[in-house]
Amino acid sequence: MNTLISVGTNAAFLFSLVLTFHPAAFRSTGVHHAVYYETSAVIITLVLFGRMLEARAKARTTQAMSALLALRPVAAHVERDGQIADVDPADVVAGDVLVVRPGERLPVDGVVLDGYSSVDESLLTGESLPVDKKQDDTVTGGTLNVSGSFRYRATRVGNETTLAQIIRLVERAQGSKAPVQRLVDWISAVFVPTVIAISAVTFFVWWAFGPDPALHFAVLNAVAVLIVTCPCALGLATPTAIMVGTGRGAEMGIFIRSGETLERVGRLTTVVFDKTGTLTRGEPVVTGVHAVGTTPAEEVLVLAASAEARSEHPLGAAIVRNAAERSLPLLSCDEFSAEPGHGLRATIGNRVVLIGNAALMHEQGVRLDAGKSVAEEIQAKGATAVFVALDGLLEAVFEIADTPKPHAAEVIAALKRDGLRVIILTGDSRRTAEAIASQLGADEVIAEVRPGAKADYVAALQRNGAVVAMVGDGVNDAPALAQADIGIALGTGSDAAMETAGITLIGGDLRSVRKAIALSRATLRTIRQNLFWAFIYNVAGIPIAAGVLYPVNGMLLDPMLASAAMAMSSVSVVTNSLRLRRWNA
Repeated sequence: MNTLISVGTNAAFLFSLVLTFHPAAFRSTGVHHAVYYETSAVIITLVLFGRMLEARAKARTTQAMSALLALRPVAAHVERDGQIADVDPADVVAGDVLVVRPGERLPVDGVVLDGYSSVDESLLTGESLPVDKKQDDTVTGGTLNVSGSFRYRATRVGNETTLAQIIRLVERAQGSKAPVQRLVDWISAVFVPTVIAISAVTFFVWWAFGPDPALHFAVLNAVAVLIVTCPCALGLATPTAIMVGTGRGAEMGIFIRSGETLERVGRLTTVVFDKTGTLTRGEPVVTGVHAVGTTPAEEVLVLAASAEARSEHPLGAAIVRNAAERSLPLLSCDEFSAEPGHGLRATIGNRVVLIGNAALMHEQGVRLDAGKSVAEEIQAKGATAVFVALDGLLEAVFEIADTPKPHAAEVIAALKRDGLRVIILTGDSRRTAEAIASQLGADEVIAEVRPGAKADYVAALQRNGAVVAMVGDGVNDAPALAQADIGIALGTGSDAAMETAGITLIGGDLRSVRKAIALSRATLRTIRQNLFWAFIYNVAGIPIAAGVLYPVNGMLLDPMLASAAMAMSSVSVVTNSLRLRRWNA
């Protein structure tokens, strides 16, 4: 892109050099010719000044990456041989025990062994409030320990830490090219020789037909054509927008893999959500305790939780958690026996507790008449009905469900307002899936899908002309994420899902899904704005610089003004891209 500047300034300089040292060569024309040293000097000065402004503006496009790199601490406090030693974070190995003090950044990922603190994860997740950390909680390298001190065991070190993976994602995205940039590169490659040819034609037309001094007009207009059409703005239009857009995404916990992903989002028509762990919490929760006998609901819950404390079943764990949330005490369980596939039987004090499904109750001779209608209502909502009998009599029906995540309905409604079709894809039963879809407002639900068939369903949508984004979090979602035009992985999910996705969201906040789509579209819109104005500038500049307006109003474009305009066009493109730094959904 410097070719046109070089050719133009050298032409003006060499013409002036010949005129200075061999003026006799031009005396035969009978016209005094001017030299253009100042034109070459001013053009180069203005171009360099423009490059300086451009460089300063471009430096601001990489501030997000600089912020990520600054999260790396310079030392790690590691317990070795009974002593705490300060070592380089690169020397920490998995299994090392580290100590973190208030105000320090965590060197690597790990699990808290003891202690309690609040950790600021804002630069990684976008979460503004510090997150409380206690024993067995996971912590991430690069986050800031706000208060308290704790010990933790390293699980991911070196290039395997979350921060290192994020930095690689951002570097890859900022160095990638959108498909439209490849078109721009091709246009620029054709554009330069074309402009040189136009400049040559301009020179000879003015020299042959222009007013005296014809050579003076020919040189100035030919140089102006070369300078004003320098395609610098075209070259900056795409990469600066990608750098700022992906950098802004990184600040919000949204990591876009490549420029190609940005372009695909612009054509998006359909968003497919996995249900379990993506739209829902991924673990059963007690959503209701319906007393149908003479025993109060709270007493039934205490006995049920006391029995389930001995169980390893996920539904039993939900009952125990519910009792803990209500601060209810657990009683000692005297006898316990599990009934695989049905439930359990336990003795607590002088009470015989039976917990399970209808088949267990029938087998034990418990009548379900009192709870039949309640159970049917629970199942109609897609939840699981768990019966609890005390001493052979049905006393309660527990309603247990995998509940939607916060903001799930809000996000789906927003995507639909954006003109996108929203589909839920799940392996759950049709009744459960339809209940969730109705609750969240999805356009369509596909239930009872085997894990391997999810990718096939996405492919079927694509064959019908849909541009599909798949949102998931599990290992079983990885094939569908890879098949989709845009895979969006939640950072709370598996490594396989995040590795195959085009967009990775740190954390499980579903609002980031819409933010990721909106940010990608805003970045693509900025690229198109940049390209439009860069093309318009060059297309309009050529005839003006060539002097087509001279016969009409005597207007000519001085090469020095052309260089200033060219420099400002580049700065304006970078400045337009920098607007993305203030983007917010």
